[in-house]
Amino acid sequence: MTSPDPDRPRPERVDPPQPAPGPRPAGGPETEDTRAAAREAAAAARILGRQLGVLAMGAARGAGRRAAGAARAAGPAWQGWADRIRPRTPAGPQPLAHAAPAAGPTPAAEPAREPPARAAGLPARLRRHPWLAAALAVVLLPMVVLAGLVLYSFATLPPLGGVVPEAGQRALTVEADDGRVFATRGAFQGQKLTAAEMPPHLGQAIIAIEDRRFRSHWGIDPRGLLRAVYRNAVGGGVREGGSTITQQYARLVSLNQEKSLRRKIQEAFLALRVEATMSKDEILLGYLNTAYFGAGAYGVDAAARRYFGKGAKALTLPEAAMLAGLVRAPSQLAPTRNFGGAKERADVVLQAMVETGAITAAEADKARAQTITLRTPPETPPGTNYFLDMVSAESKKLADAPGDVTVRTTLNLDLQSLAEGVIARRLDAEGAKKKASQGAMVVLNKEGALLALVGGRDYEDSQFNRATQAKRQPGSLFKLFVYLTAYENGFNPDTVLVDRPIQIGDWEPQNATGRFKGAVPLRSAFAQSINTVAAQLADEVGIPAVIATAHRMGVTADLPNVPSLALGSAEVTLLEMTRAYAGVLAGAAPVDTHSVHAIRGAQPQPLYLRADAKGGTAIPTEARAMMLDSLQAVVDGGTGKAARVAGLPVGGKTGTTQDYRDAWFIGMTPDLVVGVWVGNDDNSSMNRVGGGDLPASIFHDFVQRATAQLAKGRKRPSAARGEPARAEPAPARETAASAAAPGIRGVPEVVDTGTLAFRGRTVRLLGVEGEGGALARQLARYLRRREVTCTAAAGAEAAAEQLRCQIDGDDLASLILTAGGARAAEDAPADLLAAEEQARSERAGIWGRRR
Repeated sequence: MTSPDPDRPRPERVDPPQPAPGPRPAGGPETEDTRAAAREAAAAARILGRQLGVLAMGAARGAGRRAAGAARAAGPAWQGWADRIRPRTPAGPQPLAHAAPAAGPTPAAEPAREPPARAAGLPARLRRHPWLAAALAVVLLPMVVLAGLVLYSFATLPPLGGVVPEAGQRALTVEADDGRVFATRGAFQGQKLTAAEMPPHLGQAIIAIEDRRFRSHWGIDPRGLLRAVYRNAVGGGVREGGSTITQQYARLVSLNQEKSLRRKIQEAFLALRVEATMSKDEILLGYLNTAYFGAGAYGVDAAARRYFGKGAKALTLPEAAMLAGLVRAPSQLAPTRNFGGAKERADVVLQAMVETGAITAAEADKARAQTITLRTPPETPPGTNYFLDMVSAESKKLADAPGDVTVRTTLNLDLQSLAEGVIARRLDAEGAKKKASQGAMVVLNKEGALLALVGGRDYEDSQFNRATQAKRQPGSLFKLFVYLTAYENGFNPDTVLVDRPIQIGDWEPQNATGRFKGAVPLRSAFAQSINTVAAQLADEVGIPAVIATAHRMGVTADLPNVPSLALGSAEVTLLEMTRAYAGVLAGAAPVDTHSVHAIRGAQPQPLYLRADAKGGTAIPTEARAMMLDSLQAVVDGGTGKAARVAGLPVGGKTGTTQDYRDAWFIGMTPDLVVGVWVGNDDNSSMNRVGGGDLPASIFHDFVQRATAQLAKGRKRPSAARGEPARAEPAPARETAASAAAPGIRGVPEVVDTGTLAFRGRTVRLLGVEGEGGALARQLARYLRRREVTCTAAAGAEAAAEQLRCQIDGDDLASLILTAGGARAAEDAPADLLAAEEQARSERAGIWGRRR
């Protein structure tokens, strides 16, 4: 036999098959097994090939060729390794590789045949080694899924610029009656900037803080993405985003805000498309014109007008830096909500501009030193939202013009804050005991201007306006129309009727006391709210006449023609009843209640300007005088005695419905008409609360302080604006007492927000109930190394050490209460009570944690 060529690979030696009993036909079981295994391997190869083909479509061709080459090179080694670990059969008729030759003559050489295990292919091995199949699935399945997701994301890619912003509510800037801006509503759009109008430092600031390689990358920044992944991993959360300005712009104009891998893949595809179709300056300009800057401002021009009262062209460097810092977290950093956070972020932007060479360190220091002044209000005080809902609807009727508008309203911010505060204070103190959970108030002047409106205790809990939307039975409050009709038809306050049991048809009215007083003049019957007299009077003049008087006075509700109407069995709103009482004060009805003075748009010409109100139908002078006399009798000695205010003429009427479900008081002074309602939303009964109880007390608290406040005409500061309250000038006698008393001056330690310690001497701030914990620590940081001067208040006990203290000319107690750092004591001076009420209305400090 010829020796084999040494350069050729030597075939494996195969033992000759052992003889088997009986003849074996060609193509026996062994051959069939081999062919079946081959077919299985071919089918598996085809499936695997198709899967790898899908994956290869999403990869670069060069990487695919290198991967295929590596796989081919590793094939023989893999097969040899598999052969070595394949289990062997110890005995039997199967041939064994590398077995020693049998003794005896060597038979004629047979053609070399592939071992069955090698011919069986990959599927057979996978069946023998399930862990191998699992490993392949773990490696290949995520790659196949990712490739499929990439292809699906590309197939469902939206068109560039396909997102059309929904037409939202037009932006309203709302001013109080004195011109102070106190609220905004809607989305501000502003003007679209052109390349010539964009300040250079604005674009530099955005690039420095958002995407430093914006000018050099091609829409996606792998280095920035890896850096963001690393910092987020190290920081244990999302600290930095990896999106470029191009990606953010693509998302703004083409995608929604869904947080998913598919959206990020589509964002990357669109960024590449944007870079291919737009220049860098166009991309930057488009981004600035569409980005959200918080507080309802979309686009940098809208943000500049919203925060600084100027167009984007006029922005200074520190203002531009502040706006650039907002886009990362606009809701959290909006200056109207978090001015301190926005200022700190602006400093970071300035430092980034220094690092990128946009400005010098000296320019950054100068910018940090400049004062940034907000020209627009802080977050809308929650309590004013009931009023704002009314203004939004009314302004739309008066001037339904597109674009941003400014509305000058009738709201008096001082009275509004006071109204919210007195209702909250009374219900907090007595509501639980008396089972009264809600209250509402309407304040009008004689001309019908709405000066204050409280629609409920908490707008955030319920937007239902109990002053304008809730229809309730007014009870004896309705007797105004009965008596006014009678006075216009020949009756007078001295006319005598008999308080006795009566029956009108099937109706038998009863007095609240269950007793009868006999003969009484109408003045006393009205003051004591005697039901039988009112029923007789209505029956005498006729229910249709009473209904006509009520409608003439401004009641718009449907009024049933039934005898019980005389005692308030119809359903009305607090606003329309207050409007009717205002007509008596004004001498003409109906009073034109209104909440808007003027509406201005982009043009100098106003869109709406309220004309002088046309007077209603005059009330006969004699009848009006008699009605005012009867109303004053209610407060002087009748059911409304709790509403009396020393030194001030007050008239009004109480109203209480069956089972104490509603309690009303509407009263008037020479300048104001105030309507108050107390009850429960579920119409449940209160604990014997009538109109002369909580409602009359709330009226008293409000009018007593509102009169003094209107006389001073002082604008109170805002806690959210951070404006300090100036110390009230002390009366002459208090000043003398203070001068005689020794003062304390120094840097104090804070015990709580109402107690200070000066070198071991403890001082309590007059009128302040202190809070400890975090609020005390905040006050300590505020007072650190700052000198405080304290003097004794007039009438204060010397041992109690209750003093009024000042810091930098500001009253410290007022500062603390305005910021919500403490509660005012029950006997606190009026200016401190007003400061607490303002903090309540703005949900400042402790009031932000309570209902």
